[in-house]
Amino acid sequence: MLLKNAKILAVDDDQDVLVAVKMLLRPEVKEIITEKNPEKILSLLSQNQFDLILLDMNYKSSLNTGNEGIFWLRKIREINKTVAVIMITAYGDIDLAVRSVKEGANDFVLKPWRNERLLETLALSLEVGSILKAGSNKKDSKSGTPPDSSLKVKNLLLGNSEAMQDVLYKIEKIAPTDANILILGENGTGKTEVAKLIHQKSLRYQKPFVHADLGSLTESLFESELFGHKKGAFTDAREDRAGRFESAHEGTLFLDEIGNISLPQQAKLLSVLQNREVTRLGTNAPIPIDIRLISATNVPIKEMASQNQYRKDLIYRLNTIEITLPPLRMRGNDVTLLAEYFMKIYGEKYHKNLVEIDEKAKTKLRQYAFPGNVRELQHSIERAVIMADNQVITARDLDLNSSIEIPVIMSQESSTLRIDEIEKSTILKAIERHEGNITKAARELGLTRTALYRRLGKYDI
Repeated sequence: MLLKNAKILAVDDDQDVLVAVKMLLRPEVKEIITEKNPEKILSLLSQNQFDLILLDMNYKSSLNTGNEGIFWLRKIREINKTVAVIMITAYGDIDLAVRSVKEGANDFVLKPWRNERLLETLALSLEVGSILKAGSNKKDSKSGTPPDSSLKVKNLLLGNSEAMQDVLYKIEKIAPTDANILILGENGTGKTEVAKLIHQKSLRYQKPFVHADLGSLTESLFESELFGHKKGAFTDAREDRAGRFESAHEGTLFLDEIGNISLPQQAKLLSVLQNREVTRLGTNAPIPIDIRLISATNVPIKEMASQNQYRKDLIYRLNTIEITLPPLRMRGNDVTLLAEYFMKIYGEKYHKNLVEIDEKAKTKLRQYAFPGNVRELQHSIERAVIMADNQVITARDLDLNSSIEIPVIMSQESSTLRIDEIEKSTILKAIERHEGNITKAARELGLTRTALYRRLGKYDI
């Protein structure tokens, strides 16, 4: 649903907040209704069909609930399981706000909010609701089960699994700070999306977000790309150029593939981070920098540090806070939620009126290991949308590598075996693809040679 077609209810006992909301939303939505007294919520719901409710967390009432916002959220959910609810809270109540998401809220915004951020949050909640509504309603009409309203969505970060909820909780807590962040995870898990989301939710959101892929930089380009150069510093330096650090001044610098740089490069990077200044190639003049640093890698840099392949002092600089993204195979039913999201996106792109993914196709998705994670799922669903002959995506439309499919394992006791089997199978296939070349296989798996040898010993390969 588009924001301009939405009917919204805002509930807050602060009249100034309601006036601000009404002024902001009146030209943006179909209708905005405001209410100071939360005890009138149930009456308003019985008389109106709202698409979204903005609900304050705290009220000046005698209601002894511990937190009025969650109390009224539960009341709303008893009446309407599907209406989008966004909580309004002060920074000090973030823990309560995160709890409200687990209780059924779609999202929360912090006071004082930024108008652009609030509008973006409203639009995204309405969009996701419309994306999932058709499939959810059809399923619910058969089963009598209400749709899960605790989804938390930011771009490609969609999921209600505990692992993803923990990731999103961390993002909400650390984004407003200036702490350095290290994001760990396999290829395709969404590390770049997390970095962008942290920047968007930070106090630097109006400043640049600069992405540097260190894995693609050669030794000769490393300093020039990151620190800049002066005209004539080397053969192809035809003009002065600012590096990525300078370009990110007062904003966020995202250093992707941080685990792939050499020890000499690590030393140069550490010096810049310690001194908070860069010196362009061809000059001796240091330039102060003010950045928020986010780094990401799919390699085990702590293991590398224990083998003297990575500087421990650099790791300390990189990971004031660490976020580990779970692989898609460990996220349960998130795979079907993401698949439905991508189905809608690509259905619109290719002008196909797709309404659902059938159960056999969903089973096939859940049984597949997805070594490429969310990125591989996205591409798979795009192909399936193109191949679909009618309004339903079937198992036949999904072109997955059956050699990497895994059996559905129901018992919890066998979950560890399932992980071991996936890892062993993946290692064997990587070694087979590279005809026994351990170095190339380790690079594909995101491991060091030593770490790969340890796993070979673990599985008696």
